[in-house]
Amino acid sequence: MQIITVKKNDAGQRLDKFLSKAVKGLPMSLMYKYIRTKKIKVNRKRCEQKYVLQEGDEIQLFIREEFFDSPEKDDGALARITPKLDIVYEDENILLCNKRPGVLVHEDDGARDNTLIMHIKAYLYQKGEYDPTSEQSFAPALCNRIDRNTGGIVIAAKNAESLRVMNEKIKNDNIRKFYLCAVHGRPQKDKETLTAYLKKDSASNLVTVSDKAKEGYKNIITKYRTLDVMGDTALLEVELVTGRTHQIRAHMAHIGHPLLGDGKYGINRNDKSKGYKYQALYSYRLIFDFGNDDGYLGYLSGKQVSLKPENIWFLSDYPYAHSTVERIITDKK
Repeated sequence: MQIITVKKNDAGQRLDKFLSKAVKGLPMSLMYKYIRTKKIKVNRKRCEQKYVLQEGDEIQLFIREEFFDSPEKDDGALARITPKLDIVYEDENILLCNKRPGVLVHEDDGARDNTLIMHIKAYLYQKGEYDPTSEQSFAPALCNRIDRNTGGIVIAAKNAESLRVMNEKIKNDNIRKFYLCAVHGRPQKDKETLTAYLKKDSASNLVTVSDKAKEGYKNIITKYRTLDVMGDTALLEVELVTGRTHQIRAHMAHIGHPLLGDGKYGINRNDKSKGYKYQALYSYRLIFDFGNDDGYLGYLSGKQVSLKPENIWFLSDYPYAHSTVERIITDKK
């Protein structure tokens, strides 16, 4: 028998979710069978798979030792990596970074160590704030994601409670997200709230936008205001009211103003010759709109985190952009 004591970063999870991370060698099908047949108990009592763990709970596992041998091995990456992070805000619970275009947030088949989350883990490990050997189910994690070729602010949680609260706030639209983007043409209205419907095709990683509701489509709301115009292009500030996949890129293209450098929802051949290697889109400020919340992350309520204009690579093409963006950041509107 093995006994696992639930720690602070493990609490608040369902039993099955915790075990899938803490006992990686145990197949899910067997885990559910063992819970059902009382080979896995909590505090020496029969339990349900959906039981929410509390700090100090003891999980008794009457299962073979081989299941505790994790198939994952520590290859020393966290000590070996030299963290390359542009940190814009940090406290004991969260970390906000400026992700540069071209950087992956999570690993894929072609990259593992050279991802934003691995650099964050290495940074916290080398600071002594994260030790994977002492954690049973938690690792620092990203609360929001940004496409590889988009830049901007990414939120990482340093502990499980921060991750839970921040994910809940994002789900409830309690974090206002503002982007800067450069588009072809000048929108007819300088300020507008756009509404439409979007459907994602996971196989092609493309989305389709419709003005009418259709089966499988989800509503989208995109606010924009024009900040500057240069030739046949315009610089916009966009607020994502809903946060769907490729929403800004697809929605602006849908109204006839695709982003510069965007070859997926526009034609970027000429844009590339002008230096637009990536789509001209940057998540440049967040406002924590938590209201009167005095909970775990309540101290963030009303706080704005923003990037300086010089961090946004395409602003140099708009002569009045720096002063305009500085004013927006100061006004917090």
